Amino acid sequence: MPVEFLGIAATHDGSETTPRTGAAFDKDYTLRLARVHEDHDWDRVLFAYGSGSPDPAPAAAYIASRLDRLQILLAHRPNVSYPTFAAKTFATLDQISEGRLTVHFITGGNDHEQGREGDTLTKDERYARTREYIRIVKKIWTTHEPFDHEGGHYRFHDFVSDVFPVQRPRPSVSFGGSSPAAYAAGGAEADVYCLWGEPLAKTAEQIETVKAAAKAAGRTDVPRIQVAFRPIIAPTEELAWEKAHRTVGAIKARKERGEAITKRHNGLAQPQAATPQNVGSQRLIAIAEAGERYDRALWTPTAAATGGAGNSNALVGTPETVAQALLDYYDLGVDILSARGYDLLGDAIDFGRHVIPIVREEVAKRDAERAARGTQTLTAVNG
Repeated sequence: MPVEFLGIAATHDGSETTPRTGAAFDKDYTLRLARVHEDHDWDRVLFAYGSGSPDPAPAAAYIASRLDRLQILLAHRPNVSYPTFAAKTFATLDQISEGRLTVHFITGGNDHEQGREGDTLTKDERYARTREYIRIVKKIWTTHEPFDHEGGHYRFHDFVSDVFPVQRPRPSVSFGGSSPAAYAAGGAEADVYCLWGEPLAKTAEQIETVKAAAKAAGRTDVPRIQVAFRPIIAPTEELAWEKAHRTVGAIKARKERGEAITKRHNGLAQPQAATPQNVGSQRLIAIAEAGERYDRALWTPTAAATGGAGNSNALVGTPETVAQALLDYYDLGVDILSARGYDLLGDAIDFGRHVIPIVREEVAKRDAERAARGTQTLTAVNG
């Protein structure tokens, strides 16, 4: 099956290593970054969600109306809008993009971040709400007759939408998480299950857990698997590792500067960050504590420096090394590879120019060899 590449649709040029130079929503930069991804053979970009960040839905609509091929992964938290409203928003965006939308549903792994927008449910309650929310959205996308809903979190009557997605039967649903509740919810509802980059052995275990959750939910299919990394590439191994250490130094320096600013503004010392509440970040921290390097190119100090914040484990090396490392994950059953550098524009260009072609070529070879073996087997059976 062809491999797919997911990049980031940032609305400004800031990252963990450098502060942004303009507004939180820099329209020109947003379009420029998206166009770089389209021009360098990426398949789609993620419009992420944060409590105080620019709304990703209109930003995604802006990009979709100006680019022809790039697909969109729109992050959405169920606590921010009613599912009847959200389903119409997504359908409208699928119309604007002419069928290029996937929706990534975020349950939320941090009580403080969720509380910023009034969400006071516990983590398990949030997962139950997300499952109900996704089911409602799917039904609205595919139902042309009014219906009622009486659920644990949502109740409405006689609703039918007048706007439907271009995609049939509906856009894909993306989901992520590493807790038992996440596996159960995503295994039941997701078309794509998203994981953060971990060592190969642990990724294989997670894939099996997702498959088991899908089976337990009564599914005959399984979600496609996506894994996310922070690639750090250079023309030679030595230069790549020098760049990696500079990157971690910059992350730590920016974090220290940020903490100093916070202390000055508040007039008191801030306590050290508590252990992350979400299991995914806890796993990244544990992996980093157990070792810095794994497998062919996985490097954990970037995750350690951020406290396991989100997609933060790196793949370090030449384009050939990083491509081979990604192929190792493809061979496990991963067919969507998410990658985001620290220089968003420059790294998107370099990765698209030097890594993506290698991976696509090797995947095509693997698929051709697999097809040939299948033909030979069929010929032998038929005699």
